[in-house]
Amino acid sequence: MSQKQALIVWGGWEGHQPEEVAGIFTGLLREENYAVEVSNTLDSFRDKERLANVDLIVPVWTMGKIENEQLYPLINAVKVGGTGIAGCHGGMGDSFRNEVEYQYMVGGQWVAHPGNGGVTYKVRFKDSEQPLTAGIGDFVVVSEKYYMHVDPAINVHAVTDFDDVEMPVVWTKTYGAGKVYYNSLGHQANIVRMPETLELMRRGLLWATR
Repeated sequence: MSQKQALIVWGGWEGHQPEEVAGIFTGLLREENYAVEVSNTLDSFRDKERLANVDLIVPVWTMGKIENEQLYPLINAVKVGGTGIAGCHGGMGDSFRNEVEYQYMVGGQWVAHPGNGGVTYKVRFKDSEQPLTAGIGDFVVVSEKYYMHVDPAINVHAVTDFDDVEMPVVWTKTYGAGKVYYNSLGHQANIVRMPETLELMRRGLLWATR
């Protein structure tokens, strides 16, 4: 079997420690014998031929702006080419706020984090026998708690509670020919390194890969 190819692109708002988080994902994928290219420019998405050979794209880019010449090769790689896309927190769920097609691909968009960074909350699994979640078990996080607008077509794997509202935390979906994995945890690198988050991301990265 040929080696899987992954592209990790980091940047945007520095408060989410994008370079450090990208390094964590690089380590996870290299442990799984992926060939990983790491970039800190959105111009990496301009190369249609390169993207056609990538099996997984991992964006770690909060807010910012993306040009059409960068966005649409990315969109087409996933939707038409079947390249997988996976990521976490604002690095994928709060990127490029004006780009509704990107949000449609992701399956949701951040809108608020009441209480900011010091909120204690439980992550509960909806399908604890499913391969993406089996054996991890519900766990507590002290971090930002993301309230998101979400696509009703997503497949929800984990949730948290906002009063009487059950808010998706981990989901999967398809976007054309590609698979999409998102996890709203990961405000900073220490949350990504939590054993539960790390294992969820490892499984999600592998699952989304073409």
